[in-house]
Order: sequence, then structure tokens, then C-alpha cells
Amino acid sequence: MSISNDYRHVVPFRPSRVRRALAAIAIAFAICGPVSADPWHYWRGAGNAGYAPGDAPVSFSATENVRWRVQIPGRGNSTPVVAGGSIFLTTALPVADPTSAGEATDEPALPVHDFVVLALDASTGKERWRKTAKTEAPHERHHRRYGSFASNSPTTDGEILIVNFGSRGLYAYDLDGKQLWSRNLGKLFVKNTFGEGSTPVLHGDNLILQNDHEGQSYIVVMDKRTGKEIWRANRDERTSWAPPVVVNQGGREQVVTSASRRVRSYDLATGELIWETAGLGSNAIPAVVNVSDEMVIAMTGHRDPNLLAIRLGAKGDITGDDTYIEWTNQRGNPYTTSPVLNDGILYMVTDKGLVSAFDVKTGKAHYQQQRLPDIYAFKASPIAANGRLYLASQQGDVIVLQMGKEYEVLAINEMGDEMFVSSPIIANGSLFLRSQDELICIGTD
Repeated sequence: MSISNDYRHVVPFRPSRVRRALAAIAIAFAICGPVSADPWHYWRGAGNAGYAPGDAPVSFSATENVRWRVQIPGRGNSTPVVAGGSIFLTTALPVADPTSAGEATDEPALPVHDFVVLALDASTGKERWRKTAKTEAPHERHHRRYGSFASNSPTTDGEILIVNFGSRGLYAYDLDGKQLWSRNLGKLFVKNTFGEGSTPVLHGDNLILQNDHEGQSYIVVMDKRTGKEIWRANRDERTSWAPPVVVNQGGREQVVTSASRRVRSYDLATGELIWETAGLGSNAIPAVVNVSDEMVIAMTGHRDPNLLAIRLGAKGDITGDDTYIEWTNQRGNPYTTSPVLNDGILYMVTDKGLVSAFDVKTGKAHYQQQRLPDIYAFKASPIAANGRLYLASQQGDVIVLQMGKEYEVLAINEMGDEMFVSSPIIANGSLFLRSQDELICIGTD
């Protein structure tokens, strides 16, 4: 498919980082409309489906419809969240030369880092507060290109902010930056030192965290107000990065987890294992999707890729049981990105830029492994608003697709020499893009 000028936004030049930084200083202090009416509390938004209420711009660029852009110190690939007029994100800043070697390795030692929580005014980008949760040297590395020591996305319910620095601890703040409690859950040892990235889940007064790694894997539920442990279940799993999802099936709240060996469902109140199934491939990363408390979708896209659409209501081991496994798919599953669900259609984009849309109830493909107009790679998960799908690429372009049964490109927006690994978010008509060193707010008046 050739690229039509009807939807490609042509940018006359790609400004250097120095010139963009100078522009950022000026733009960051421009006063814009409030961005707090429609919050984005969780990495995948309301309902864990990647869909935002309201609208977002279709056409923009590195210079057009930029409300503000600010430099973010250090390195972090966590996806921001929005609540109370603030946007919250995490980062890790090296602060000292290494003093000791990493555990059981001949590689050079890792430097001491500050593990930092930032709150910015969502309307202007101006910093509201900054807190250093922990200062220490990490015990193991992360993926050289795509990883960071602050890849675990925070989550909030509009009253409390939960920040997970993994091996460096779990922290709770109020929205003004007061630390409420902290917990050290111990070190994690990640497969191939790819890096940590487990996102905590808030549901009512419960805080849920899934830690699958090369040590003893487990899921733990805590009281969000105190950090006190309510229950913990050990898991026979190696490293996974997929966060759990809470569903309500027949009045019983369940926590559904995805991992390479088993998809499992636990009773939220007690930790009892309700049902489980094998069938996924290795390196479980995409988030589990809840389909109207009737079905869950879990998938992997690494070796032996598979998607399982699982009807709720089961008990025990349902591996291979067609009564509960509604449909499966092995083509076009994403390795690292998570899907979007809206209006009965499940949208997925692979790391190599192939887009698919399925009827979520039947698994029928409306289109499958559709190539985008250019060669793109993705680590950021897609999001959607007002019937449009937003794909933030590693090449710095943000592609906008029309959602529906037909594949249609609406715009290709060039953001310069950015690389997007953190997923974009949408709040009150603004699109927030976190690159490797900036946070950018896109919006129209």
C-alpha cells in the first residue's frame, strides 16, 4: 500500500534535540485548558481495555497541536497515569559511580540510582512535586534498548497512587506526594535480565501484584490503605510480565492471571484457585482482557504463540475443554503489546507492525496481519478514543486508524526523532506521549 498525502502529515524538517529542548522550555509554560475531567488511572485505562472516553486529536506533529513538552530526567518506560489534574510517572536517575559488582556476574557494576516519582500539572507540564522513593544500585540489568529500571507503570484510584519499583519496593502516596506506606517484597530475578515491568492493579480496597520471575513466583493481594498482606499464592511459573485483571462472574470476584505455563483464576477474597488452563506460549506479556465479565482473552506472541478466549464459569483444569475455550488464534498475536477492545472488536498490533481486528465473541477476523503503510516496529501498546486507534511506533510516527470492520488509515503523524516504548494515554481530549527523554501533550483548543 502506498502512502497517500491525504493522510500523511508532512513535516518540513526534524529538529535536533537541542532545538527541541529550547522549544520545550517555552512551550511547557503555556497555559492550556484543564485535563482532569476524564482521568487515566491505569496503564490500560478504564476497564483494562485501552479505550478512553472523549476524544483526541487526529492530526499533529512535532510542532503542530503540541500543548506542551517537557524533558523527563533519567530513564523510565513506565506509562503515566492521570488523576486530580496531575500526570504521574516514574523514572530512574543514575547518581553515583558503581561501588560493587552485580550479583554473580563479571560485567561492570551498576551505578546507584535514585528511583523517582514525578507529578506534573496535566494542563501545563509544570512539575508539581518530585519524590525519591529509594536510592540504591540495581542488582541486575534490563534490556539494553527497550528496558529501564522504571518500567513498572503506576496506578491510582484518584485518591492513592501506587508505585511499583519491583526489587526496590512498593510505595503508596497521596496525590499531593505524601508517602503513606512502603513495602519491600524482595528481589526479583528476571529471565535473561530483560528487566522488571509488573503493573499493580487496584480494585476497591485491594491492591493486587503478580510477580512471576526466575525465583519463587507469586501473586499477592494487599490492603491498599496500609500495604498489609491479605493473601499470597505461590505460582509454578517462570518470568512473565502480564498484569492480572479482575472479573465478576456470578457475583464472585476473580483475579485472572496470564503466564506461560497456565492461565489461572483466583478468588479475590480468599486466594482459592478456581480454574486454570494450559495453552499459551512463552514470555507472557500482553494484558488479559475482560469481555463484559463473560469471557477473558489471554495471549502470547513469542514462541508457540497462542490466544485463548475463555468463557467464565469454569472450575478446575479446563485445558483443551471446548466448553470453555471459545476460540484460539496463532497468527498475528503481539509479543509485547497489549490489545484494545471496543464495540465487540479486539484490535492487536504485532511488534513488527501487523494489525488485526477480530470479532471478540467468535474469533472471526475482520482483517488479519494487515501491513501498515510504512515499515514500523512497536513496543508501546495501542490505545483508542472516539472510534480511532492510536499506534505509537519506535520510529517516532503515531499512526491513527479508523476502528471498525474495515482497515483504514486516517493519519500518520511524524514526531521527529523520538522512540516510543511507553504506551500513550488519553485524558480529556489530550494525547500524552512519553518518549525516551520527553513527555509530550498533544491537544487542540
